[in-house]
Amino acid sequence: MKILLLEHPRIVCPERCNDIANTPLSSCLHSGYIAGMLTSEGHEVVIVEGFLDGLDYQEIERRVKDIQPDILGVHMVYHWQTDTALYAFLHKVKVEQLSSYITAYGYYPTTDFENILKQCQDLNSVILGEPELTFAKAAKVIVSQASLENFPGLAQRDDSGTIVFRRRELVGDLNALPFPVRTEALFRLPEVNLQGSRGCYGGCTFCYINPFYGQGSQWRGRTPENIIAEIDDLIAKHKIKNFYFTDPNFFGPGERGQQRALRMAALLKSRNIRFGIEARVNDIHEESISALVEAGLGHILIGLESGSDSSLKRINKMTTVAQNERAIRILRHYGIEPNIGFIMFEPDSSLVDIRVNLEFLKRNDLLHNLAITANMLYHHLIVLKGTKAHRDLQEAGRLEVQASTYESVVTLTDPKAAVLAMIMRRITNFLFECMAGIWGGKVREPEDAQRRYTTINGLLVKIFESTLETLESGGQLTEERVETLVKTTEKEINGILG
Repeated sequence: MKILLLEHPRIVCPERCNDIANTPLSSCLHSGYIAGMLTSEGHEVVIVEGFLDGLDYQEIERRVKDIQPDILGVHMVYHWQTDTALYAFLHKVKVEQLSSYITAYGYYPTTDFENILKQCQDLNSVILGEPELTFAKAAKVIVSQASLENFPGLAQRDDSGTIVFRRRELVGDLNALPFPVRTEALFRLPEVNLQGSRGCYGGCTFCYINPFYGQGSQWRGRTPENIIAEIDDLIAKHKIKNFYFTDPNFFGPGERGQQRALRMAALLKSRNIRFGIEARVNDIHEESISALVEAGLGHILIGLESGSDSSLKRINKMTTVAQNERAIRILRHYGIEPNIGFIMFEPDSSLVDIRVNLEFLKRNDLLHNLAITANMLYHHLIVLKGTKAHRDLQEAGRLEVQASTYESVVTLTDPKAAVLAMIMRRITNFLFECMAGIWGGKVREPEDAQRRYTTINGLLVKIFESTLETLESGGQLTEERVETLVKTTEKEINGILG
């Protein structure tokens, strides 16, 4: 059977250019794992990298016509809008009979499958959660021309048009999965992505990792030996030296997770590679970090989320400010300046919480790098369907649905905090737009770049703190004052960048 897997084109929305990822990094291997499973069962599989290769739908249509796939699988990614261009393309595929069966998979369709199936009548189904086993088993049924009625892992329409669905059990042994197929586009990335584990033992209200896997999802890890076998294969075949573990939770829980990390470090040490990871702050310990750095760990993303214990409790982070600071100290001791996940404005943030956040960032020397500072001073909590935050805020009647039913907006409880959030969002979005070419490596830096960046960095901190002080002292910011502040700051940024 011929199967085409599509990574569809995605538009970068200027207003959302630096918002938290619209799909977790771990999703980048969805198509690869499906292809690995299908190939192992004798199917002919092609992955079309519409996004990474910058293809338009005219070129994608040409490739679909050339292959005439029996099944078209679409890794559907939310990019801040209802994707009418994708739906129009799928309609053309169906009308012209270029493929008889179309299914979608990914984080977004798993959660919003009812609306997606209503909006796109040309989709036969949506795969819920982990896609590889469901896709492979569905392909067998389609080959045999049997019925997919009540099929585990699929959301689809029954004979009456009603949308019905069943979840499938999670993959019990990740070692049993074939290694993912990687395209040329994936090998062009600065680091080759690996997935060493799935799920998370945390319970953050805003996170959609575990809702994707299903009720009661927990962290599951491949063995270090299985991961090393994949790394050795990539080194032997492609001379790869730089890797990134896309796991949302590299370590896994407790002592067992620490011992697994130490075993991984021992095996990696002789490979002479560099790699990055993502982790919870409570998993950052001297022994394992020391061993991993010696084995090639070069960078890490940790989700601090807040410098306020009150905020951390509200978002159910299950960590403390003290643990945040300890993690930073340990990482810096071993030469790693961490990338930071931080939510300055969560729905119930007060000016007190925001002041505590600012003092935390200053105390821990996290406001001296322009790219980091811009992130720290503006991020709000994004509310996506399927998360606990979405359910709780919906029950409280606080959600406002935007362009897509998948994402909702919530007004901050404190109107003064909302004003500060709006000001910083506008200013930082302007900065991100100005710096997009430079930070994306497409435009050369200006002369004396670091001095300019340091000046802008100081300006951002000054604007944030002075505005906060005004609001704390009872000052009022009218629409006119806000507009003047934003426009004046934008003009200053332009002047500094030259």
